[in-house]
Amino acid sequence: MALRSATTLLGYTRRIPNYAWNAMLSVQGSAAVRQKSTIQYASRPDLPRLAYRKLPGKSPGVLFLPGFASNMGGQKAEALEEFCQSLGHAYLRFDYTGCGSSEGSMADCTMGTWKKDVLYVLDELVEGPQILVGSSMGAWLMLLASLARPEKVAALVGISTAADHLVTAFNALPVEAKKEIEEKGAWTVPNRHAEEGHVTLSLDFLKEAENHRVLQSPLPMACPVRLIHGLKDADVPWHISMQVAERVLSNDVDVILRKHGQHRMTEKDDIKLIVYTIDDLIDKLTTH
Repeated sequence: MALRSATTLLGYTRRIPNYAWNAMLSVQGSAAVRQKSTIQYASRPDLPRLAYRKLPGKSPGVLFLPGFASNMGGQKAEALEEFCQSLGHAYLRFDYTGCGSSEGSMADCTMGTWKKDVLYVLDELVEGPQILVGSSMGAWLMLLASLARPEKVAALVGISTAADHLVTAFNALPVEAKKEIEEKGAWTVPNRHAEEGHVTLSLDFLKEAENHRVLQSPLPMACPVRLIHGLKDADVPWHISMQVAERVLSNDVDVILRKHGQHRMTEKDDIKLIVYTIDDLIDKLTTH
């Protein structure tokens, strides 16, 4: 496992033309230069339809997994589409059940629901091995998907990885606070990114999430793993990325810490770093 500072990565860009940078970074300001992928809907028997956007292209493809209560329209998801389009690589981003443009109610969803969504995408909507890029809770789901479908995963990139975080945070509460939550049947968690300033998690959601913990034992993954985390992340402690790195059995694991990085990782330099990291992985996977 290698621990790098972010600056060491900036030397390994290889073939991203200037127009691609301009297009990628334009998602932070004006409208993107290139044509966006169109929204499509996947119909599943007895399950809500999933909304997704897909670019055809070369292998390995890149699959983006948003964070909790987020959607496929965020800055990182948009920037990665521009990047993949500029290189001609396949790319897919989607909304979980009950989120964004997908059908269903978020209140009825569990980690298991969203894990099924990711596995459906891997099984039915993409072709060949994928570089999974997970943001926050999406990185937790990325790890679960990699354990369930190792043959479909070429590499993993976690951004502000929140593996087990909701369960760990709940279990760390004082006994009195947990008792109160159990009586109410729900936990209201402050969240500066949510419209209401908080998110509400049902007790059922938390109990079900216990079944999907990944940090209790070694993680038998052989693929390259990159974990990017900000030291100023006020939502998910950066040491979770260190715990994931310690448990992954792959020999090709890098933890990249950004001194001033915050949880969302949407500053221009954050997005550049994410793109450089994925670009380096594509190079490694296609030339070795």
